[in-house]
Amino acid sequence: MIRPVEGKRVTEQVGGAREGGRLRAIPEATVARLAQYLQVLTALDSGASGRATISSERLARSAGVNSAKLRKDLSYLGSYGIRGVGYDVGTLTEEISRTLGAHRAHRVALVGLGNLGQALAGYPGFAGRGFVISALFDVDPARVGREVGGRTIRHLDEAGQVCRAAGVTIGVIATPATAAQQVADILVAAGIRSILNFAPVVLTVPDDVEVRHVDLALELQILAFHESRREPDRPGPRVRAEPEQPAGGLPVESTRVAVTS
Repeated sequence: MIRPVEGKRVTEQVGGAREGGRLRAIPEATVARLAQYLQVLTALDSGASGRATISSERLARSAGVNSAKLRKDLSYLGSYGIRGVGYDVGTLTEEISRTLGAHRAHRVALVGLGNLGQALAGYPGFAGRGFVISALFDVDPARVGREVGGRTIRHLDEAGQVCRAAGVTIGVIATPATAAQQVADILVAAGIRSILNFAPVVLTVPDDVEVRHVDLALELQILAFHESRREPDRPGPRVRAEPEQPAGGLPVESTRVAVTS
């Protein structure tokens, strides 16, 4: 059954440490914080400090949470640290990596090589977290055949064959909203069940497909809300509304999907 989702399909619980022979469910909010902890720990593990242990207070402060919440989050892993000593950085990094699936490589296909797509394709931080950009797709003749980050941009028509051959499991959509649904359909048909969507549009996907939605304008709007509450009486500039335009320009093929950003 296919149903619409509001920008993303939320998984409320994921597997964690075993409890009574069964995987203990982990709330998604905790999963998001575990990713933050992993980022902090990875920096410590590879940094010049060579820190062998870290206290819950220091880790919590570095991740922007309180220590009580951190300890509760880590309890889902079955790891409580050592009282008075803290957590072993290497061990905790490995535990969180395994829980998040970051201990093995995930092959990624990126669709839409406009400004945003090219920035994502060239971002060096993905490889260190277990994500390998394995395929790039676009429909713009000026882009197809070019190399970005050492990979050749292929035409979207080849997505099904290329993704299956490369073992791609995650798709990233960095196209205008008008093209995103068709791109999602193509990725799903290629066997991809996890999609990261940067297009400001609601996608319709099968129930077994996970969609994470990244809306930069929405995040800025939330920040603007908090800013307005800090100084509610401060006058702001008058902004004239203009039609939204994709960063990569107009669609390049009127009878096909427009894959630009």
